[in-house]
Amino acid sequence: MTTEVDNPPYILIVEDDERLASLTREYLENNGLTVAVVEDGDTAIERIRNEQPDLVVLDVMLPGTDGLTVCRQVRDSYHNPILMLTARTDDMDQVLGLEMGADDYVPKPVKPRVLLARIRALLRRVETDQQSVETESRLEFGNLVIDNASREVTLDGEAVDLTSAEYDLLWLLASNAGTVLSRETIFEQLRGIQYDGQDRSIDVRVSRIRPKVGDDPDNPRRIKTVRSKGYLFVRDTAQQ
Repeated sequence: MTTEVDNPPYILIVEDDERLASLTREYLENNGLTVAVVEDGDTAIERIRNEQPDLVVLDVMLPGTDGLTVCRQVRDSYHNPILMLTARTDDMDQVLGLEMGADDYVPKPVKPRVLLARIRALLRRVETDQQSVETESRLEFGNLVIDNASREVTLDGEAVDLTSAEYDLLWLLASNAGTVLSRETIFEQLRGIQYDGQDRSIDVRVSRIRPKVGDDPDNPRRIKTVRSKGYLFVRDTAQQ
């Protein structure tokens, strides 16, 4: 019998398919997680804000308020990971989910062990982020300041509004300034999985981060795309 930790992570599942939600809940609880289920978007918004679960598993297709709207409405007050469940063939669900602030997505139908692995990867990332604050706290690049202790970014002294996933990607790139990071490396560091060669989530996030940190999306000087290699955060844009 496996001994569980005193305070296992609390996972909130937002899923209107009662049978699927019940089976998923049972599987996750059998693997050491505390799980609650919500069947509609409006209730989900209230509980996410009030309970601050360690992670939310959020289905896109919900009665009433859909998952994308839920994600958008809670993102200003909820900073833990959101794992979105999307239709397998609907690429726009994935892109929109990332734009609304989701940290990861899994196509449906998903095998319970795959879902569990993705949940654990996101929880490990949060733990790693918390540990990294103790060793690295602040990066400055001219008018751009990234404070890892508070997870805040400022540009010309003004706060930059980033989702949790966008911040994590920016910190990873900035803390490796001057080094090209491949998509494979980024995926491994941020999501704990191998890059499949087709996932667009990193590209979507980079495109959203650029204008927020004062970069020109059409001619980026801060975060550069290195063809066939990955992304490069430039130390000193004034020299470019």
